[in-house]
Amino acid sequence: MLYFIAFLAAFGLTYLVRHYALKKSLLAEVNARSSHTTPTPHGGGVAIALTWFAGLGYLYMYGQIASPLFFALLWGVLLCGVSFLDDLIELKPRIRLGVQVLVALGGLFSLGGFHTLALGFLDISSPLLTTLFALLLILWYINLYNFLDGIDGYAGSEGIFLGLAGLMLFGGAHFGLLAVCILGFLVWNWHKAKIFMGDVGSTLLGYNVAIFTLYYATLESSNLWVWIVLFGLFWADATLTLLRRFLQKEKLSQAHKKHAYQRLVQAGWRHDHVVLGGMVVNVLLLGMILFLPLWASFTCSLVLLGLVLVFVEKRKRFVSC
Repeated sequence: MLYFIAFLAAFGLTYLVRHYALKKSLLAEVNARSSHTTPTPHGGGVAIALTWFAGLGYLYMYGQIASPLFFALLWGVLLCGVSFLDDLIELKPRIRLGVQVLVALGGLFSLGGFHTLALGFLDISSPLLTTLFALLLILWYINLYNFLDGIDGYAGSEGIFLGLAGLMLFGGAHFGLLAVCILGFLVWNWHKAKIFMGDVGSTLLGYNVAIFTLYYATLESSNLWVWIVLFGLFWADATLTLLRRFLQKEKLSQAHKKHAYQRLVQAGWRHDHVVLGGMVVNVLLLGMILFLPLWASFTCSLVLLGLVLVFVEKRKRFVSC
């Protein structure tokens, strides 16, 4: 029943946010990063956030989520608030980063810290190194999810996949809750989108993935690599794109359309076809986790992601500015 109510709430709230955005002309204009061609309402992530946090409160009230995980996820409220302001008035980067650091530290504190970084051949237990790793992971996941929110349904479908994969692998009603909250929004965001998620939604989803990664890695150190494989489609695209732009001495703060998913759209793929292709890759990644030893699944995931990026490169090359 919780899932059904959460879906209806997210669906209805997205409609209300869209109606308000149209009335107040809160539209995402076409710019150098855009893959859409007409101004479209944004801020639909507010519906995901409100439903998500209300559902988390319900789960905590009835003892269906561990306290450290609940309070760590709750720091996302502050992140959403600042991201929503950024959607409206475009805050300065140092303000956004400062809040993200505060949220990351708060989330880590709520989890009780991150104590062991398991590399397979070596376990790192230095508090300084493990905390720095966890902090950077949270900050990178927050921002890369935002970078990958650029075409209809892409960020939302990834969130649903991760929610369902988490539910299958680890159990926990919070995973199902996240999936249905996003699904209620995705109905309005599917190609062609009637509303966009905005930073308020994408930063929240990136933060959630980071907290899930760290929390389950504290329960079992190898789970870190499980989440890295599951989230491979997004982090591989974002990280490689950032690295290539850095090596080409591009201004990293400059808007661009060089991520793999954006280049496929430029090559003529429809948004929904890119999303469905991404879901095929995600299902293969999940299959590796389910049916292969962890070291083999990680190795095979790198091979698969490499082949995907080569495929994209052949259709639309990565060119310097």
